[in-house]
Amino acid sequence: MYTVGVPKSSTKTSLIPIYLAAFLDMLGIGIVIPILAPLFLDPVNGAFPASYSFHEKSIILGILLAAYPFAQFFGAPILGALSDRYGRKKVLIISLLGTMVGYLLFASGIIYKNLLILFIGRLIDGFTGGNVSTINSVIADVSDEKSKPKNFGFVGMMFGLGFILGPFIGGVLSDSKIFPWLGYSVPFWFCALLTLVNIILVVLLFKESLREKLHTPFNLFTGFVNINRAFKFKNLRTMFLVMFLLTFGFNLFTQFFSVFLIRKFSLNQSEIGFLFAYIGIWVAITQGGITRFISKKIKPTKILPIAVLCLAVSLFVLIFPSRRFDLYFVLPMIALFQGLIQPNAISIVSNLGDSKSQGEIMGINESIRAVAVMVPPVVDGFLTSLDVSYPIIAASVFTLLAWVIFVYFFNTHKYEKFNEL
Repeated sequence: MYTVGVPKSSTKTSLIPIYLAAFLDMLGIGIVIPILAPLFLDPVNGAFPASYSFHEKSIILGILLAAYPFAQFFGAPILGALSDRYGRKKVLIISLLGTMVGYLLFASGIIYKNLLILFIGRLIDGFTGGNVSTINSVIADVSDEKSKPKNFGFVGMMFGLGFILGPFIGGVLSDSKIFPWLGYSVPFWFCALLTLVNIILVVLLFKESLREKLHTPFNLFTGFVNINRAFKFKNLRTMFLVMFLLTFGFNLFTQFFSVFLIRKFSLNQSEIGFLFAYIGIWVAITQGGITRFISKKIKPTKILPIAVLCLAVSLFVLIFPSRRFDLYFVLPMIALFQGLIQPNAISIVSNLGDSKSQGEIMGINESIRAVAVMVPPVVDGFLTSLDVSYPIIAASVFTLLAWVIFVYFFNTHKYEKFNEL
């Protein structure tokens, strides 16, 4: 269960920078959430002059949001294969360095109101930001099938904590109404500093978890190869499709939810940050507590269909509240069911794959996830220009489709390994 030659207590200490890396991943994503929409829509301090129409701003915002997963689509499988070949530690350090550079460039782009620098910062961060696959590979390295849902759930709790603090930090540190010296760039300087601390901790504390090195072939277009290969794995292809639809649907909701809040409820970045922090609290409670408790009693294959169906319904209900206060009753349901879905879905993917190729499998999964994250903001840009509720409705539909495929396939086919999970 644990790294060969490394005591149990040493392994736990070694995982501290891994958990911090997971935390920083979501912290960076969370910080962006309350900032980008106001940055683009703010007529005074925003990135664009007031002469740009809402339709134009929505489309450009969607493309910028898509830049990160677009680069990650190329970078994640390469980092996953490299982690199988050279070890998790070296790849994690490289990916964190890229994340830090990305934050620094993005902050500079905001200061100089240079859209090109903003795109370059997001692309660099995205390409080297495939450390999610490396993080998942480390957890797979030190876990057996029974402990995977619990351990992935703990990583999920770190993501949840990052999601709590990220929007709050982004909203507060970017709001010049709180302190005059604050602004849209400040949260990114802060994240760059935290990433530097994480790099130092990885260097000093992390013990290599890879047991057996594999020379997995890769190139710049490995992402396209992975998409093709994903559906050739008999044990994995349907689950990869379900993962794609779940990620696609949920990102249709999250990517432009800030725009929805601005247009329908007139929230500013601080208020948006607080609301997303509230969602993050529920995600952390779910993945850090509820998921760990339920995983001891119920198999992931039993949890997933219930959680996915409930998420689809909760997303659809979200379009009906007319007061911001009502959101505080609906959003916990979304956070609860999404919190149950993520670690259990990853556990199923991991368990269905070969234990010796977890880095490759997680790399393929990240390629699929990257596509599923890349397309929604572009789609949202066009849907939002028609009606701010359309992205949320589309999110509910795609989540429901994932549920239909999961239930139909695994209930009507004799899938021996799946039925054992």
